[in-house]
Amino acid sequence: MHHRSFASLLANASFLLVSALSLCSLRCGAQSPFYGDPPNDTHAWGIHDRNRPAPAIVTPGAQPGQAPSDAVVLFDGSSLDSWVNTDKDGRPLPAKWTLVEGGAMEVAPKTGVLRTKREFGDCQLHIEWASPSVVVGKSQGRGNSGVFLCGIYEVQVLDTYQNPSYADGQAGSAYGQNPPQVNVCRPPGEWQVYDIVFHAPRFDDKGQVSSPGSLTVFQNGVLVQDNWRYEGETLHRSRAKFTPHAPRGPILLQDHGNPVRFRNIWIREIPERHTPTVAETAATRKATAASLRAASEAEKVPARRLELAMESLTYVSDAKALETVRALVPARLTEFTSLTPEALKAREWEAKDFLRALRYLQSNQLAPADALPIDPLLAALAKAGVDTK
Repeated sequence: MHHRSFASLLANASFLLVSALSLCSLRCGAQSPFYGDPPNDTHAWGIHDRNRPAPAIVTPGAQPGQAPSDAVVLFDGSSLDSWVNTDKDGRPLPAKWTLVEGGAMEVAPKTGVLRTKREFGDCQLHIEWASPSVVVGKSQGRGNSGVFLCGIYEVQVLDTYQNPSYADGQAGSAYGQNPPQVNVCRPPGEWQVYDIVFHAPRFDDKGQVSSPGSLTVFQNGVLVQDNWRYEGETLHRSRAKFTPHAPRGPILLQDHGNPVRFRNIWIREIPERHTPTVAETAATRKATAASLRAASEAEKVPARRLELAMESLTYVSDAKALETVRALVPARLTEFTSLTPEALKAREWEAKDFLRALRYLQSNQLAPADALPIDPLLAALAKAGVDTK
Protein backbone atom coordinates (compact mmCIF):
# COMPACT_ATOMS: atom_id res chain seq x y z
CA MET A 1 0.00 0.00 0.00
CA HIS A 2 1.35 3.42 -0.93
CA HIS A 3 1.48 5.82 2.00
CA ARG A 4 1.38 9.55 1.33
CA SER A 5 2.80 12.13 3.68
CA PHE A 6 0.66 14.14 6.08
CA ALA A 7 1.72 17.38 4.38
CA SER A 8 0.93 15.99 0.91
CA LEU A 9 -2.56 14.95 1.93
CA LEU A 10 -3.15 18.35 3.51
CA ALA A 11 -1.98 20.16 0.43
CA ASN A 12 -4.23 18.22 -1.92
CA ALA A 13 -7.28 18.55 0.33
CA SER A 14 -6.68 22.27 0.81
CA PHE A 15 -6.22 22.87 -2.90
CA LEU A 16 -9.52 21.20 -3.78
CA LEU A 17 -11.37 23.16 -1.11
CA VAL A 18 -9.84 26.49 -2.03
CA SER A 19 -10.41 25.90 -5.74
CA ALA A 20 -14.10 25.29 -5.10
CA LEU A 21 -14.32 28.41 -3.00
CA SER A 22 -12.58 30.50 -5.62
CA LEU A 23 -15.28 29.60 -8.13
CA CYS A 24 -18.24 30.43 -5.97
CA SER A 25 -17.41 32.82 -3.16
CA LEU A 26 -18.20 36.03 -5.02
CA ARG A 27 -21.26 34.52 -6.71
CA CYS A 28 -22.65 32.68 -3.68
CA GLY A 29 -21.99 35.27 -1.00
CA ALA A 30 -19.64 32.98 0.94
CA GLN A 31 -18.47 34.02 4.40
CA SER A 32 -15.75 36.66 4.31
CA PRO A 33 -12.30 35.25 5.10
CA PHE A 34 -11.61 38.44 7.07
CA TYR A 35 -14.05 37.87 9.88
CA GLY A 36 -12.97 35.99 13.03
CA ASP A 37 -9.61 35.80 14.76
CA PRO A 38 -6.92 34.40 12.43
CA PRO A 39 -5.02 31.11 12.78
CA ASN A 40 -2.18 30.94 15.28
CA ASP A 41 0.49 28.54 16.50
CA THR A 42 -2.03 26.17 18.10
CA HIS A 43 -5.00 26.68 15.77
CA ALA A 44 -4.72 25.87 12.07
CA TRP A 45 -8.00 27.62 11.32
CA GLY A 46 -9.38 31.06 12.03
CA ILE A 47 -12.60 31.56 13.94
CA HIS A 48 -15.51 30.87 11.51
CA ASP A 49 -12.92 29.93 8.88
CA ARG A 50 -14.58 29.11 5.56
CA ASN A 51 -11.63 26.87 4.59
CA ARG A 52 -12.00 24.61 7.60
CA PRO A 53 -13.14 21.14 6.47
CA ALA A 54 -16.88 20.66 6.90
CA PRO A 55 -18.30 17.67 8.81
CA ALA A 56 -19.28 14.59 6.85
CA ILE A 57 -22.98 14.38 6.00
CA VAL A 58 -24.85 11.62 7.81
CA THR A 59 -28.50 10.86 7.11
CA PRO A 60 -30.38 10.30 10.37
CA GLY A 61 -32.90 7.51 10.78
CA ALA A 62 -36.38 8.28 9.51
CA GLN A 63 -37.74 7.83 13.04
CA PRO A 64 -36.14 8.42 16.46
CA GLY A 65 -34.05 5.42 17.43
CA GLN A 66 -33.50 4.20 13.88
CA ALA A 67 -29.94 3.75 12.69
CA PRO A 68 -28.26 6.66 10.87
CA SER A 69 -26.54 6.09 7.56
CA ASP A 70 -23.05 5.64 9.04
CA ALA A 71 -24.05 3.14 11.73
CA VAL A 72 -23.14 -0.54 11.84
CA VAL A 73 -26.37 -2.44 12.42
CA LEU A 74 -25.64 -5.26 14.86
CA PHE A 75 -29.18 -6.59 15.14
CA ASP A 76 -32.28 -5.70 13.13
CA GLY A 77 -34.44 -8.65 14.14
CA SER A 78 -33.70 -10.79 11.10
CA SER A 79 -30.68 -12.84 12.19
CA LEU A 80 -27.89 -13.29 14.71
CA ASP A 81 -25.22 -13.20 12.01
CA SER A 82 -23.23 -10.48 13.79
CA TRP A 83 -23.06 -12.45 17.04
CA VAL A 84 -21.50 -15.60 18.50
CA ASN A 85 -21.52 -17.54 21.72
CA THR A 86 -18.23 -18.95 22.94
CA ASP A 87 -17.02 -22.17 24.51
CA LYS A 88 -15.21 -22.34 27.83
CA ASP A 89 -11.93 -21.50 26.10
CA GLY A 90 -13.37 -18.45 24.36
CA ARG A 91 -13.62 -20.03 20.91
CA PRO A 92 -16.61 -18.82 18.89
CA LEU A 93 -19.72 -20.95 18.56
CA PRO A 94 -22.91 -20.30 16.56
CA ALA A 95 -25.21 -17.89 18.40
CA LYS A 96 -27.65 -19.86 20.55
CA TRP A 97 -29.97 -17.11 21.72
CA THR A 98 -33.53 -17.15 20.39
CA LEU A 99 -35.15 -14.97 17.74
CA VAL A 100 -38.62 -14.01 18.95
CA GLU A 101 -41.55 -12.03 17.58
CA GLY A 102 -41.35 -8.28 17.30
CA GLY A 103 -37.89 -8.27 15.74
CA ALA A 104 -36.19 -9.21 19.00
CA MET A 105 -33.80 -11.77 20.36
CA GLU A 106 -34.05 -13.35 23.78
CA VAL A 107 -31.48 -14.67 26.22
CA ALA A 108 -31.41 -18.46 26.16
CA PRO A 109 -30.50 -19.17 29.80
CA LYS A 110 -27.31 -21.13 30.43
CA THR A 111 -26.00 -20.65 26.88
CA GLY A 112 -23.56 -17.97 28.01
CA VAL A 113 -22.79 -14.44 26.90
CA LEU A 114 -23.45 -13.34 23.36
CA ARG A 115 -20.74 -11.24 21.78
CA THR A 116 -20.22 -9.39 18.54
CA LYS A 117 -17.93 -10.85 15.93
CA ARG A 118 -16.45 -7.40 15.39
CA GLU A 119 -14.56 -5.39 17.96
CA PHE A 120 -15.25 -1.76 18.78
CA GLY A 121 -13.61 0.95 20.84
CA ASP A 122 -14.92 4.47 21.32
CA CYS A 123 -18.52 4.36 20.19
CA GLN A 124 -22.12 5.49 20.27
CA LEU A 125 -24.30 2.45 20.96
CA HIS A 126 -28.08 2.25 20.67
CA ILE A 127 -29.74 -0.78 22.21
CA GLU A 128 -33.28 -1.55 23.34
CA TRP A 129 -34.17 -4.16 25.94
CA ALA A 130 -37.17 -5.49 27.82
CA SER A 131 -37.38 -7.57 30.98
CA PRO A 132 -39.97 -10.36 31.11
CA SER A 133 -43.55 -9.14 31.48
CA VAL A 134 -44.19 -11.88 34.03
CA VAL A 135 -42.29 -10.86 37.13
CA VAL A 136 -40.14 -13.59 38.63
CA GLY A 137 -37.61 -12.97 41.39
CA LYS A 138 -36.49 -9.78 43.08
CA SER A 139 -33.51 -7.47 43.34
CA GLN A 140 -30.69 -8.77 41.09
CA GLY A 141 -32.68 -11.88 40.23
CA ARG A 142 -35.31 -10.01 38.25
CA GLY A 143 -34.78 -9.17 34.57
CA ASN A 144 -30.98 -9.15 34.88
CA SER A 145 -28.55 -8.86 31.98
CA GLY A 146 -25.86 -6.42 30.98
CA VAL A 147 -24.18 -4.62 28.09
CA PHE A 148 -20.40 -4.90 28.22
CA LEU A 149 -18.42 -2.33 26.26
CA CYS A 150 -15.03 -3.38 24.97
CA GLY A 151 -16.02 -6.73 26.49
CA ILE A 152 -15.08 -5.37 29.94
CA TYR A 153 -17.16 -2.41 31.15
CA GLU A 154 -20.78 -3.18 32.05
CA VAL A 155 -23.84 -1.01 31.77
CA GLN A 156 -26.32 -2.87 33.94
CA VAL A 157 -29.60 -4.18 32.53
CA LEU A 158 -32.09 -4.89 35.30
CA ASP A 159 -35.81 -4.58 35.97
CA THR A 160 -35.66 -1.89 38.65
CA TYR A 161 -39.25 -0.79 38.27
CA GLN A 162 -40.52 -0.89 41.87
CA ASN A 163 -37.78 -3.42 42.55
CA PRO A 164 -35.29 -2.25 45.22
CA SER A 165 -31.68 -3.30 44.74
CA TYR A 166 -28.26 -1.89 45.54
CA ALA A 167 -27.71 1.48 43.84
CA ASP A 168 -24.59 0.64 41.82
CA GLY A 169 -26.34 -2.40 40.35
CA GLN A 170 -29.52 -0.75 39.12
CA ALA A 171 -30.45 -0.31 35.47
CA GLY A 172 -28.22 2.27 33.83
CA SER A 173 -25.44 1.91 36.39
CA ALA A 174 -21.77 1.57 35.61
CA TYR A 175 -22.00 -1.74 37.45
CA GLY A 176 -20.24 -1.77 40.79
CA GLN A 177 -18.95 1.78 40.33
CA ASN A 178 -21.52 4.49 39.70
CA PRO A 179 -25.31 4.38 40.20
CA PRO A 180 -27.59 6.00 37.63
CA GLN A 181 -28.49 9.60 38.43
CA VAL A 182 -32.18 8.64 38.44
CA ASN A 183 -34.30 5.50 38.09
CA VAL A 184 -36.29 5.83 34.85
CA CYS A 185 -37.24 2.20 34.33
CA ARG A 186 -40.53 1.45 32.64
CA PRO A 187 -42.72 -1.40 33.91
CA PRO A 188 -41.76 -5.03 33.21
CA GLY A 189 -42.33 -6.10 29.61
CA GLU A 190 -42.07 -2.59 28.20
CA TRP A 191 -39.15 -1.63 25.99
CA GLN A 192 -36.32 0.35 27.53
CA VAL A 193 -33.86 2.34 25.41
CA TYR A 194 -30.17 2.90 26.08
CA ASP A 195 -28.17 5.43 24.10
CA ILE A 196 -24.58 5.04 25.23
CA VAL A 197 -21.46 7.08 24.49
CA PHE A 198 -18.33 5.19 25.48
CA HIS A 199 -14.68 6.15 25.41
CA ALA A 200 -12.37 3.25 26.16
CA PRO A 201 -9.58 3.64 28.72
CA ARG A 202 -6.08 4.03 27.35
CA PHE A 203 -2.79 2.71 28.70
CA ASP A 204 0.78 3.80 28.06
CA ASP A 205 3.60 1.47 27.02
CA LYS A 206 4.26 0.68 30.68
CA GLY A 207 0.68 -0.41 31.30
CA GLN A 208 -0.21 2.70 33.29
CA VAL A 209 -3.55 4.41 32.77
CA SER A 210 -3.14 7.41 30.46
CA SER A 211 -6.90 8.02 30.21
CA PRO A 212 -9.56 6.31 32.37
CA GLY A 213 -12.18 6.37 29.65
CA SER A 214 -15.73 7.58 30.16
CA LEU A 215 -19.38 6.59 30.00
CA THR A 216 -22.47 8.61 29.15
CA VAL A 217 -25.86 6.90 29.12
CA PHE A 218 -29.34 8.09 28.27
CA GLN A 219 -32.05 5.69 29.38
CA ASN A 220 -35.45 6.29 27.81
CA GLY A 221 -34.23 9.74 26.77
CA VAL A 222 -33.10 10.69 30.29
CA LEU A 223 -29.44 11.24 31.22
CA VAL A 224 -28.41 8.64 33.81
CA GLN A 225 -24.60 8.60 33.38
CA ASP A 226 -22.90 11.93 32.70
CA ASN A 227 -19.37 11.45 31.39
CA TRP A 228 -18.54 9.03 34.22
CA ARG A 229 -14.79 8.39 34.44
CA TYR A 230 -14.05 4.73 35.00
CA GLU A 231 -12.26 3.58 38.15
CA GLY A 232 -11.36 0.24 36.58
CA GLU A 233 -12.89 -2.76 34.86
CA THR A 234 -16.25 -4.15 35.96
CA LEU A 235 -15.92 -6.51 38.90
CA HIS A 236 -18.45 -8.15 41.21
CA ARG A 237 -18.17 -7.50 44.97
CA SER A 238 -14.66 -6.08 44.51
CA ARG A 239 -13.29 -2.58 44.11
CA ALA A 240 -12.74 -1.76 40.44
CA LYS A 241 -9.18 -1.78 39.16
CA PHE A 242 -7.62 -1.52 35.74
CA THR A 243 -5.87 -4.26 33.85
CA PRO A 244 -4.19 -3.05 30.64
CA HIS A 245 -6.05 -4.04 27.50
CA ALA A 246 -6.42 -3.10 23.84
CA PRO A 247 -8.59 -0.06 23.03
CA ARG A 248 -11.08 -2.25 21.16
CA GLY A 249 -13.10 -5.28 22.12
CA PRO A 250 -16.44 -6.98 21.43
CA ILE A 251 -19.83 -5.87 22.68
CA LEU A 252 -21.10 -8.51 25.12
CA LEU A 253 -24.68 -9.20 26.18
CA GLN A 254 -24.87 -11.07 29.47
CA ASP A 255 -26.69 -14.31 30.17
CA HIS A 256 -27.71 -13.91 33.81
CA GLY A 257 -30.36 -16.61 33.59
CA ASN A 258 -33.30 -14.29 32.86
CA PRO A 259 -35.07 -14.26 29.45
CA VAL A 260 -34.38 -10.61 28.72
CA ARG A 261 -35.09 -9.47 25.16
CA PHE A 262 -33.05 -7.14 22.96
CA ARG A 263 -33.80 -5.38 19.69
CA ASN A 264 -32.68 -2.54 17.38
CA ILE A 265 -28.96 -2.61 18.15
CA TRP A 266 -26.66 -0.34 16.19
CA ILE A 267 -23.32 1.30 16.77
CA ARG A 268 -21.35 4.25 15.45
CA GLU A 269 -17.61 4.28 15.90
CA ILE A 270 -16.20 7.54 17.27
CA PRO A 271 -12.90 8.53 15.66
CA GLU A 272 -10.14 9.03 18.18
CA ARG A 273 -9.65 12.73 18.76
CA HIS A 274 -6.21 13.97 17.80
CA THR A 275 -4.80 17.22 19.13
CA PRO A 276 -2.41 18.48 16.45
CA THR A 277 1.12 19.32 17.48
CA VAL A 278 2.51 22.78 16.82
CA ALA A 279 4.39 21.32 13.85
CA GLU A 280 1.23 19.72 12.42
CA THR A 281 -0.68 22.98 12.88
CA ALA A 282 2.06 24.85 11.06
CA ALA A 283 1.97 22.29 8.24
CA THR A 284 -1.80 22.72 7.83
CA ARG A 285 -1.49 26.50 7.74
CA LYS A 286 1.34 26.27 5.22
CA ALA A 287 -0.62 23.91 2.96
CA THR A 288 -3.74 26.08 3.09
CA ALA A 289 -1.76 29.22 2.32
CA ALA A 290 -0.03 27.51 -0.60
CA SER A 291 -3.37 26.43 -2.07
CA LEU A 292 -4.76 29.95 -1.74
CA ARG A 293 -1.68 31.39 -3.45
CA ALA A 294 -2.02 28.86 -6.27
CA ALA A 295 -5.68 29.76 -6.68
CA SER A 296 -4.76 33.45 -6.68
CA GLU A 297 -2.15 32.98 -9.38
CA ALA A 298 -4.64 31.08 -11.55
CA GLU A 299 -7.44 33.61 -11.04
CA LYS A 300 -8.22 35.93 -13.99
CA VAL A 301 -10.45 38.40 -12.14
CA PRO A 302 -8.16 40.93 -10.41
CA ALA A 303 -10.48 41.54 -7.43
CA ARG A 304 -10.75 37.84 -6.74
CA ARG A 305 -7.03 37.34 -7.26
CA LEU A 306 -6.33 40.05 -4.69
CA GLU A 307 -8.76 38.60 -2.17
CA LEU A 308 -7.15 35.15 -2.39
CA ALA A 309 -3.65 36.59 -1.98
CA MET A 310 -4.79 38.59 1.05
CA GLU A 311 -6.49 35.54 2.47
CA SER A 312 -3.33 33.47 2.14
CA LEU A 313 -1.54 35.96 4.37
CA THR A 314 -3.91 35.12 7.23
CA TYR A 315 -2.29 31.66 7.37
CA VAL A 316 1.36 32.24 6.52
CA SER A 317 3.38 35.33 5.63
CA ASP A 318 4.75 35.03 2.11
CA ALA A 319 6.75 37.44 0.01
CA LYS A 320 5.07 36.50 -3.27
CA ALA A 321 1.57 36.91 -1.85
CA LEU A 322 2.55 40.24 -0.36
CA GLU A 323 3.93 41.30 -3.74
CA THR A 324 0.54 40.48 -5.31
CA VAL A 325 -1.23 42.53 -2.63
CA ARG A 326 1.06 45.51 -3.15
CA ALA A 327 0.53 45.29 -6.92
CA LEU A 328 -3.27 45.00 -6.88
CA VAL A 329 -4.42 47.08 -3.90
CA PRO A 330 -3.83 50.48 -5.57
CA ALA A 331 -5.96 49.57 -8.60
CA ARG A 332 -8.73 48.18 -6.42
CA LEU A 333 -8.63 51.29 -4.26
CA THR A 334 -8.83 53.57 -7.32
CA GLU A 335 -11.75 51.52 -8.61
CA PHE A 336 -13.79 52.69 -5.62
CA THR A 337 -12.38 56.15 -4.90
CA SER A 338 -12.88 57.25 -8.52
CA LEU A 339 -16.62 56.60 -8.37
CA THR A 340 -19.20 59.28 -7.77
CA PRO A 341 -20.78 59.12 -4.30
CA GLU A 342 -23.95 57.75 -5.87
CA ALA A 343 -22.10 55.03 -7.77
CA LEU A 344 -20.04 54.11 -4.71
CA LYS A 345 -23.20 53.90 -2.63
CA ALA A 346 -24.58 51.40 -5.14
CA ARG A 347 -21.46 49.26 -4.61
CA GLU A 348 -21.43 49.80 -0.86
CA TRP A 349 -21.16 46.16 0.21
CA GLU A 350 -18.38 45.38 -2.23
CA ALA A 351 -16.40 48.40 -1.04
CA LYS A 352 -17.01 47.54 2.60
CA ASP A 353 -15.75 43.99 2.00
CA PHE A 354 -12.53 45.46 0.64
CA LEU A 355 -12.30 47.79 3.63
CA ARG A 356 -12.84 44.84 5.98
CA ALA A 357 -9.96 42.97 4.37
CA LEU A 358 -7.62 45.96 4.68
CA ARG A 359 -8.57 46.53 8.31
CA TYR A 360 -8.26 42.83 9.14
CA LEU A 361 -4.74 42.50 7.79
CA GLN A 362 -3.73 45.74 9.47
CA SER A 363 -5.24 45.05 12.92
CA ASN A 364 -3.77 41.54 13.01
CA GLN A 365 -0.40 42.76 11.72
CA LEU A 366 -0.50 40.35 8.80
CA ALA A 367 0.87 42.83 6.25
CA PRO A 368 2.82 46.09 6.44
CA ALA A 369 0.66 49.16 7.00
CA ASP A 370 2.04 50.88 3.89
CA ALA A 371 0.54 48.07 1.76
CA LEU A 372 -2.92 48.73 3.18
CA PRO A 373 -3.99 52.34 2.42
CA ILE A 374 -7.28 52.59 4.29
CA ASP A 375 -7.75 56.36 4.68
CA PRO A 376 -8.62 57.19 1.04
CA LEU A 377 -11.31 54.52 0.99
CA LEU A 378 -12.72 55.70 4.33
CA ALA A 379 -12.94 59.24 3.02
CA ALA A 380 -14.71 58.17 -0.17
CA LEU A 381 -17.21 56.02 1.72
CA ALA A 382 -17.91 58.81 4.20
CA LYS A 383 -18.61 61.19 1.32
CA ALA A 384 -21.05 58.64 -0.09
CA GLY A 385 -22.81 58.46 3.28
CA VAL A 386 -21.74 54.87 4.00
CA ASP A 387 -21.44 53.77 7.63
CA THR A 388 -17.99 52.20 8.03
CA LYS A 389 -18.08 51.39 11.73
